[in-house]
Amino acid sequence: MSLSGPLLHAWVKLRIALLRRQGLTVADDCRFHDIPTVGSEPYLITIGKHVAIAAKVTFITHDGGTHVFREQERYKEVIKYGRINILDNCVLGYGAIILPGVTIGPNSVVGAGAVVTRSVPPNVLATGNPAKPVMTIQQYAEWALAATPSYDVEKYLKDKRSVLEKVAIKGTAARVTPQ
Repeated sequence: MSLSGPLLHAWVKLRIALLRRQGLTVADDCRFHDIPTVGSEPYLITIGKHVAIAAKVTFITHDGGTHVFREQERYKEVIKYGRINILDNCVLGYGAIILPGVTIGPNSVVGAGAVVTRSVPPNVLATGNPAKPVMTIQQYAEWALAATPSYDVEKYLKDKRSVLEKVAIKGTAARVTPQ
């Protein structure tokens, strides 16, 4: 069964409320396009104000790889956990994976499919595996402006689909070194 529209929105709100009861800290003005995967330690995740999280985002707060050696006496007590902090005004793209001990932002974008193994500085677009800054947010804004086709804004607001089906969508992001 696939949910959409108001039903999906209600389901996401309910699931986020349940995660909050389990310790997830998230500002009220965040936007979730689906329920992120948070694993067994939602209390290790903090999401700041005005954050948008796309579908299929995963937060991993522990390293399960310790299973391989934890039965050895020397490593019997080893645990590896890390907090995840998403600071204000960030976007996490579709399918992004955020690993333990990572801080994102503020004012940063994590691209779709990125695997974030280290903290992302403020004001950058980070993407890849492992995720790395590829341009500043200002460079990203200028690139997005340059790639925006001419279109009828009023018609777009009324019927997005018909406008997007007819408009020529331009380009892909160029890699630019952050300043």
